[in-house]
Amino acid sequence: MDEIRLNTLLEDLILNIEKTVKRAKENLASVVNNTMTETYWLIGKYIVESEQNGNIKAAYGSKLLTTLSKELTLRLGKGYSRPNLNNMRKFYLRYPDYHSVSDKLSWSHICELIKIDDDLERSFYEKEAVSEKWGVRELQRQMETALFLRLQRAVTKKEFYHWHRKE
Repeated sequence: MDEIRLNTLLEDLILNIEKTVKRAKENLASVVNNTMTETYWLIGKYIVESEQNGNIKAAYGSKLLTTLSKELTLRLGKGYSRPNLNNMRKFYLRYPDYHSVSDKLSWSHICELIKIDDDLERSFYEKEAVSEKWGVRELQRQMETALFLRLQRAVTKKEFYHWHRKE
């Protein structure tokens, strides 16, 4: 009987430790994601402000991102490719307040969302990705199959149908 009780106590101890470690890992991942999101937004801001000021752009011309990429990669390591710097720049332009982007979205999600020019459409996909817990591939699939436009057409047809029947 004591062995059964000890096994139960041990199992409870293991489960408590397991839950605590899993929760800590989730919190850590969230903090890292939020910090990286803020950092990438700030880098985008610095690039846009430098472009608007004109000083750096005048000195480097259209090669600003290429030059910046080479220098940052030398100093900081990978992650600062020209396309990634361009994504940071677009992130800042698309989301003037980075706090408005859900902390439940990864940088990869954001890179997909910033491809969308229309604010309403981008907001739709962002909210759906969060509420439906879409991974990046699912977000890409929904965007490629134009879920937003299909739903928009369905609503428009329904509204038209109801409006037309009243006359």
